[in-house]
Amino acid sequence: MAFLQTKKLLKRFGGVSAVDHVSLSFEGGKVTALIGPNGSGKTTFINVVTGILPMDGGTVVVSDDVELSSVRPQDIAALGMTRTFQSVRVIEQISVLDNILFVLTERNVWGALFERHTKLHLDAAEDVLRRVGLWEKKDALGEELSYGQRKLLEIARAISMRSKVYFFDEPFAGLFPEMRTTVGTCIKELRDSGSAVVLVEHDMDIVRNLADHCYVLDSGRLLAEGTPAQVLAEPAVVEAYLGK
Repeated sequence: MAFLQTKKLLKRFGGVSAVDHVSLSFEGGKVTALIGPNGSGKTTFINVVTGILPMDGGTVVVSDDVELSSVRPQDIAALGMTRTFQSVRVIEQISVLDNILFVLTERNVWGALFERHTKLHLDAAEDVLRRVGLWEKKDALGEELSYGQRKLLEIARAISMRSKVYFFDEPFAGLFPEMRTTVGTCIKELRDSGSAVVLVEHDMDIVRNLADHCYVLDSGRLLAEGTPAQVLAEPAVVEAYLGK
């Protein structure tokens, strides 16, 4: 079942179409990779779908068949979506534990800060922090973490949202091997739980190992789609994008 679709999605910057009438579908229980070179439109596509950038045409369809011609970033949780960013975003001035409790509780800022945390919230926070190997850092401030730990915390925050669709924008970049294994395990668990996982990734070994389906973008347009083996064997993809 498609949890999310785009229909002829369009985003222009001046006279350049960064996302050029792209129609994609993301199913539950699958990892779908978006691949292509820098500048191909992968991150812009995610930014438009999640409301960071306004769309200039087309629509986004969520799983209950609601077709949207605009999306606001504050609405994506209610639409069943969450995401991470290339530039890691955590709340630096509060603890690792509170970063997780913030998203486990009320969805408005004041409610999240002042809601009384129950044992259910605390147990859920401990579970997700143990999954990413950060439980021992629970009392550290976000700003005290290393780059890799901050990235793991951002992924833990996303997992805590309990969404239908997860967008991970280069989640493995800059991580040590052990951390990369942890992220890969988290992505597999989300897929196995029935969520739709959308993965922007440049490492083709990771794509081969994790992705069930791939879309290849070329200058904002869809060049190819299929399983990793299918798209990575296409001469046009090899020549234009992978350099292999």
